[in-house]
Amino acid sequence: MNSGPGRNRDWTRLVHRSILTLLGVALLCGCGSPTSGEESDFVPIFDGESLEGWRAAGGGTSRDWSVQDGRLVGICQGRSSYLLWKDQELRDFELKLSYRLLTEANTGIDIRSRPDVTGKRAFESYHADLGHVGIGKNILGSWDFHFGSRPEPDNPRGTRLVIGADETPQLTDLEDPLTLVDMNRRPEWNRVHIIARGNHCRFFINGKLSSEFTDNAESGRLEKGGIALQLHDPGVHVEFKDIRLKRL
Repeated sequence: MNSGPGRNRDWTRLVHRSILTLLGVALLCGCGSPTSGEESDFVPIFDGESLEGWRAAGGGTSRDWSVQDGRLVGICQGRSSYLLWKDQELRDFELKLSYRLLTEANTGIDIRSRPDVTGKRAFESYHADLGHVGIGKNILGSWDFHFGSRPEPDNPRGTRLVIGADETPQLTDLEDPLTLVDMNRRPEWNRVHIIARGNHCRFFINGKLSSEFTDNAESGRLEKGGIALQLHDPGVHVEFKDIRLKRL
């Protein structure tokens, strides 16, 4: 039997392959991938059959919102409309949903919303902006700040914003952010993922980070509030589905 250097090399390669195979099996058969584990923590907040748990608000009426074939359909009949989720005390959470536009549109998602006592808008909120491809980076994929009396800095698609204690904004570019190449054009669906943790909020579309901010203001931060879907203009037609929430 040959027991020279060649056989020793073959034996070493066999051992390495066996170890790699066992590691692969362990990963596949373990406690589940991080993705599947995370997904199991999300709870649907739209049942696909009714508007239970939701109500029209902010100048909108129930005529603006309906359910069709598992989709939450918004068609703005008036100037603007909001559909507000029942829990108005949300603090830290992750929100996932899919949306599509059937018209050129400016729409979005309010988080930590609360009534605007100044009357400037229906609600104060951190607003994740959505719109058709071509509407511009200051809308599609940006954070918009709906404040009653605070300054409202820009946080366009592709940027990271830090709001200082004295409200001074500092804006920097993200590495490898969402681009229009990553977007599906209407009437195809796009996926949204919002993470709100403390004073730091991130906004993803189709798995790519689009914009994020940290709000260090000494006063006026939005620390809790509601989730609302928005129709910005008359005639806007937007559809949502697979709306899921994970509390952190």
